[in-house]
Amino acid sequence: MKDQLNSDPTTDMGSRFRHGASGSGSDGDFGFAFNDSNFSDRLLRIEIMGVPSECHPDGEDCTGISDWDHHRKRRREDIKKEIVLDLSLCPEEQILNDSQPDMDDGAGCENQDAEAEAVAMAEEIHSGDEDENSNESSWSMDCSTVLRVKTLHISSPILAAKSPFFYKLFSNGMRESEQRHVTLRINASEEDALLELLNFMYSNTLSVTTAPALLDVLMAADKFEVASCMRYCSWLLHNLPMTPESALLYLDLPSSVLMGEAVQPLTDAAKQYLAARYKDVTKFQEEVMALPLAGIQAILASDDLQIASEDAVYDFVLKWARAQYPKLEDRREVLGSHLAQYIRFPYMTCRKLKKVLTCNDFDQDVASKLVLEALFYKADAPYRQRSLAAEESATSNRRFVERAYKYRPVKVVEFELPRQQCVVYLDLKREECVNLFPSGRVYSQAFHLGGQGFFLSAHCNMDQQSSFHCLGLFLGMQEKGSTSFTVDYEFAARLKPTEEFVCKYKGNYTFTGGKAVGYRNLFAVPWTSFVAEDSIYFINGTLHLRAELTIRLCS
Repeated sequence: MKDQLNSDPTTDMGSRFRHGASGSGSDGDFGFAFNDSNFSDRLLRIEIMGVPSECHPDGEDCTGISDWDHHRKRRREDIKKEIVLDLSLCPEEQILNDSQPDMDDGAGCENQDAEAEAVAMAEEIHSGDEDENSNESSWSMDCSTVLRVKTLHISSPILAAKSPFFYKLFSNGMRESEQRHVTLRINASEEDALLELLNFMYSNTLSVTTAPALLDVLMAADKFEVASCMRYCSWLLHNLPMTPESALLYLDLPSSVLMGEAVQPLTDAAKQYLAARYKDVTKFQEEVMALPLAGIQAILASDDLQIASEDAVYDFVLKWARAQYPKLEDRREVLGSHLAQYIRFPYMTCRKLKKVLTCNDFDQDVASKLVLEALFYKADAPYRQRSLAAEESATSNRRFVERAYKYRPVKVVEFELPRQQCVVYLDLKREECVNLFPSGRVYSQAFHLGGQGFFLSAHCNMDQQSSFHCLGLFLGMQEKGSTSFTVDYEFAARLKPTEEFVCKYKGNYTFTGGKAVGYRNLFAVPWTSFVAEDSIYFINGTLHLRAELTIRLCS
């Protein structure tokens, strides 16, 4: 399953279906035998039940995903309740009824125990003991009536091979299982889907192509336990153009069907679609804020989320939760049980982690545990951090896996005495540096000292004489207020072979908001030498930079 999640979730399934199989390489095409008495051993009697408009106003045809979701979606606990079987137990046809286990209508039957087993096998079944032509039929009590009856010739071996439901029906050892007539009672809205399903069980193909029709067949396949048809429907749905609306519907399928594993590839594809579409949440703020919980979880689970920092992820989650769950008790439950696992607290700044501890939206015990875990991770040795990230990269819990942040995370050590000072560590991967050429920039996340925000930025730029490209490193102060700071700063980098930090540049500067200072050619070498395979600046593929800042408030 893990390997499946890391690849196209329907590739293997698709190649199998394109060659005419529906779940097993040994499946054959028996379409010629469908509803043909020459190749059948039983008659399937399908009673199509109607629902009067006053009892069931939602009778409109489905023209799209939203209509299907509104009119046709079934709750999991109701699926089996729609199945009614008649095994022709007696000369006078009776409808199995688990709500009246002691009924006397079947006194002429030879095997009452078999009837009980049949009831158990059918699980939950609608009430209805009377014949369909009876004026006092119980169907009138259920606001239902038999609209029409269809009779099909069926082959029990073919149906049993595709469906555990039919296998149990035809091989339960009962005398009744040897009877030739089998009756299914369905809603009128399910008629087309059931006929498509039965045809699929013979031919491994479907004639419908629209999303609502395929979803109808998928739900019918789930009801009658035809997993191969569910997988086929999932594959066809995946190949249709996906929309946010359809993706959200597919996310809900595992909770709406009994055989959730059969639709898992489609669900995974829906998650990937949402994560890719809303990769930059700032571009779709209104859409994202309106998404349900499952959609938010799919987006937050992505490593490729294009967002400034994990602090911004935390702020977004709080904003969404407050909008969707106005009641504090509900909000705490959702945040603690369903969303906290998607926030990568170890990559939040210590400044923001302090705010988590005092945030009323989180249960205090939960907040304390999350912050403590994050601080322990930050204090771990780099090799231990890499080990934890590697362990979780193969799981759905990716709290120690770094996202592709717009601003690179930094580690900061602060000192208050004898002067306000901080030491900032910024790591850049070789690929990140290579991608800066010829004029790219990468910014660090903000760090604070003396009440002001600062940042580091690495540039690919021309040297002072504009003769070649090189790496530049700069220190900037965020635009906030008019306060001036005089800053003594030092830039250093780890170098081979000692792998110790070596000072590369020192200076001082009086900052006001929005200003930056630095060195255009930090290592005094051309870009080609900096990124060369034998470069002394990359240790295990990572450039390690350090900036020491000491600030004094100007009078």
